[in-house]
Amino acid sequence: MPRPLALRPRTSQRQPNLSSDTQIAQEVLTFADLGLSPKVLSAVTDAGYTEPTPIQAGAIPHALLGKDILGIAQTGTGKTASFVLPMLTRLEKGRARARMPRTLILEPTRELAAQVEENFIRYGKNHKLNIALLIGGVSFDEQDKKLERGADVLIATPGRLLDHRERGKLLLNGVEILVIDEADRMLDMGFIPDIERICEMIPFTRQTLFFSATMPPEITKLTEKFLHAPVRVEVSKAASAATNIIQRLVKSGSKPWDKRETLRNLIKAEDAELKNAIIFCNRKIEVSELFRSLLKYDFDAGALHGDMDQRARMQMLANFRDGKLRYLVASDVAARGLDIPDVSHVFNYDVPIHAEDYVHRIGRTGRAGRSGKSFTIATKSDTKYIDAIERLIGNKIEWHDGDLSTVVASEGGEDDAPRRGRGAPRRAGRKDDGKERGERRPRERHAKQSEAAAPDVVREEQAVAAETAVADAGERRARKEAIRSENSERQASPERKASPDRHRNEQRAPERGDTRPQRDGNRPARHRQEDNDATVGFGDDMPAFMRIVAKG
Repeated sequence: MPRPLALRPRTSQRQPNLSSDTQIAQEVLTFADLGLSPKVLSAVTDAGYTEPTPIQAGAIPHALLGKDILGIAQTGTGKTASFVLPMLTRLEKGRARARMPRTLILEPTRELAAQVEENFIRYGKNHKLNIALLIGGVSFDEQDKKLERGADVLIATPGRLLDHRERGKLLLNGVEILVIDEADRMLDMGFIPDIERICEMIPFTRQTLFFSATMPPEITKLTEKFLHAPVRVEVSKAASAATNIIQRLVKSGSKPWDKRETLRNLIKAEDAELKNAIIFCNRKIEVSELFRSLLKYDFDAGALHGDMDQRARMQMLANFRDGKLRYLVASDVAARGLDIPDVSHVFNYDVPIHAEDYVHRIGRTGRAGRSGKSFTIATKSDTKYIDAIERLIGNKIEWHDGDLSTVVASEGGEDDAPRRGRGAPRRAGRKDDGKERGERRPRERHAKQSEAAAPDVVREEQAVAAETAVADAGERRARKEAIRSENSERQASPERKASPDRHRNEQRAPERGDTRPQRDGNRPARHRQEDNDATVGFGDDMPAFMRIVAKG
């Protein structure tokens, strides 16, 4: 039997009002002091844990009593076990019915949901519980089968959960415990409207556990709506970084190849202490570009971002956990809650735009009391983001090798710099007309050479061309005069004056018959007609200028 709960406050003998005051972490000896069941304690002992973390010590006793909890703690301090262990203890009584889960855990990403499932399997090995995981990228049929058997624990992302609900495959009126994990990430990803819909489907008498590493004002308003007289368990300042992580800023030029070179130099300099590392980028396209660049320079790297297939994402994480990959280039999909126990380094290839993401990123190292290092590559345009991060964490971050005032603008390139494509600005060394310096187009160069080699021939050709142009001009003038004269005669013709409509009708309705001119090879037929005034298709009243052109 577990020993009775005996928590000793750090500073005062008087127990604070837990529903209104901040609950400070309290000293306990072992997990047995928290009131967990023997089955859960046995699984925790087998996993190698003996002492709870501050967030676990503060949250588990109240969760066992059925109170709503608002938990705030640094990432990597064991928030997942803070709700998994008490839920396992409470689920020992009762049984789930088909399509009516007893508990619901909402996670912002597929990776976090899969990780929570692993925790339930590890700590619930002495329980016969049905666990259902509802995430995207997996067949609906497999998930429906698990719901049909009855789920004691339902772990889901909000979108896929609502999909099953709208299909009529899921009922939420039997949920006893609701867990909203990584609440600030839910806010960033736009899941709050979905969570509000889900909470309306769950009984009001539920117990709600709300966990987050940061607590912006929007989340505070959300807790007032979802939680009823919650116990606030805050074991550290919200959005603070762990003290066992060494943080450094590294200056770099603004060009992509400058940043890639800076990163490679950092990795080489830390090689003696670097066991493995996660490299964070702000955008998915930068993840792909940096991943290819590292492979080019023979770094053992993998990539992880939201556009990857779910199976590929899980396989990549498994390879990194198992040590098959030393470097993992990732977007912020890997910044929240992923439990990779022994990551020695974190590199921020891009300074995060949202200051809260910095806390989550560097929290991938220094977990469970271990030491870790984080390096953030910064350019001159990142100054405002660095200032926001330092205001959030309340500390100045030291520079690794001097601040940005010593950065010189890059003029060169790198062998992995992108090639110029269509529409891109021209490189230095090109003139505005598109010709290389010191080089003319081939035609111009050939003309100059010909003129220098045979000036007499060139002058003779120019004279002949001038005479031909004069003759052509005279011929054209003569043709124009003939056309004007012919048109004047037709305008004065009595037949045309008597019946102008007949003339127009004759032009519009030419004689029919297969009298079309035949082509002789590729030569146009009009060049082959010889003194034939009756041009086919126009009758006898063809305009004079067309007869002249036809004669050539």
